[in-house]
Amino acid sequence: MQLSGISSLFLASNGAVIGLGVALGVVVIAAVIVSVLYVLYRAKVIKANKELGEASERAKKMVTDAQAECKALKKEAILEAKEQELKLRNDFERESKEKKAELAKQEQRLTQREDNLDKREDSLTKKSDALEQQKKDLAVKEQEIKKTQDKINHQHELMIQELEKVAQLTKEEAKTLLSNEILDDVRHDVALQVRNIEQTAKEEATNEAKKIITLAIQRCAADHTSEITVSTVSLPSDDMKARIIGREGRNIRALENATGIEFIIDDTPEVVILSGFDPIRREVARLSLEKLIADGRIHPARIEETVEKVRKELDNEIKQAGESAMFEVGIFGLHPELIKLIGRLKYRTSYGQNVYRHSIEVALLAGLMAQELGLDVNFAKRAGLLHDIGKAVDHEQEGTHIRLGADLAKKYKENANIINAIEAHHGDVEPKTVEAVLVAAADAISGARPGARRETGTNYVKRLEKLEEIASSFSGVEKSYAIQAGREVRVMVKPEQIDDAQALFLAKDIAKKIESELEYPGQIKVNVIREFRSVEYAK
Repeated sequence: MQLSGISSLFLASNGAVIGLGVALGVVVIAAVIVSVLYVLYRAKVIKANKELGEASERAKKMVTDAQAECKALKKEAILEAKEQELKLRNDFERESKEKKAELAKQEQRLTQREDNLDKREDSLTKKSDALEQQKKDLAVKEQEIKKTQDKINHQHELMIQELEKVAQLTKEEAKTLLSNEILDDVRHDVALQVRNIEQTAKEEATNEAKKIITLAIQRCAADHTSEITVSTVSLPSDDMKARIIGREGRNIRALENATGIEFIIDDTPEVVILSGFDPIRREVARLSLEKLIADGRIHPARIEETVEKVRKELDNEIKQAGESAMFEVGIFGLHPELIKLIGRLKYRTSYGQNVYRHSIEVALLAGLMAQELGLDVNFAKRAGLLHDIGKAVDHEQEGTHIRLGADLAKKYKENANIINAIEAHHGDVEPKTVEAVLVAAADAISGARPGARRETGTNYVKRLEKLEEIASSFSGVEKSYAIQAGREVRVMVKPEQIDDAQALFLAKDIAKKIESELEYPGQIKVNVIREFRSVEYAK
């Protein structure tokens, strides 16, 4: 028990000794660390003080350098200011000398002017004295002249009194009598001179007009185009005729229905004759047949496709014809629609005369005459080319070609004088310009030359147009064509509106109206065609 107590005490004392030793070790380590930190701190303080001293030295040096540089800049600025002051002073002195010299010159000029003015004043004074003397002399002469005039007037009165006694007439009566006799003589002489002048002017004007017209006609070599109503198409062989006719005549019917032209296939070798009064339709038919022959595929569907294509191509040709006419005449700036209408005149005839060539001829004649008279050549040509433009649409619209032409010119913004020339070329209105008179004269010249026109041709065309108009006036009619020179009218009806029974009555009604409204030789066949087509597309 005692031993265990002693051992426990010994162990406790050993533990205390060990704990004390550890605590002393910690204190020693902490002291060492503090000493090291203090040494490091002192080193940094010393280093910082050293750097601060160096920075202070550098700052002092920089201040010293800056002060030295400021002194140098101040000296340079002072020197530069002195130089500038010296330069300004020199410039001021130089400008002052120049101004003084200029003032001296001006003073010298003023002095000279004063001297000149003094001399002029002396001269004017002398002239004034001379004028005063002249006035006095004139006053004396006026008095002398007045006295002489009074004497002359007195003597004139005495002479008049003596003459009145001798003639037994007063002064006023003698004046009146003398004036009347002089007026009668003068009037007679003037009337004779006026008559002679008018006669001479008329003769000269007539001769000059004949000369101008003759020169214009000689210089204008326009082609003459006669009216024809038949075209021919050459075939490569007679075998082609059968293909054109087609099975049971379906191809030739399709051609005639699509074009409105009669296709005559007879015994004439290798030729197909196209008959119709409308030249545009006839040209479409001719070109279509030529294309079909060249292509070799001739059937109703191909025929309709080719005819439609040819119509579009012909529209382009009409436009080109209008442009060619414009370039041939030498005018520019026409509206595109007017150019197309001029091209359509190529297929229009009037009294057998081609209106397209006639319009070009009138434009050239009017331009040549305007040139001879010194007038506006371009204006005369423009009015001449457009004077019959109404004939391009008179088949489609109501009214005279003059009224239609004037309306077209207004629509497409032509000059008011151009419109007046169109209205006046047949004397419907008074011409406002000399060029309008020349257009009317050129129109008469072009139409009056030998062989230019034929009345029968125009009447024939009008009869065919009237025939188509009568047929088209009935309801349910889609198209109508006058063929075989007017001996037949072919009427295409709308199948959904006209049935087979109504087609029979329609033919009779058309025939009766033709009999009542038209005069014609022989008889006219009315052929009403009703065709129904059912079309569907496989997709």
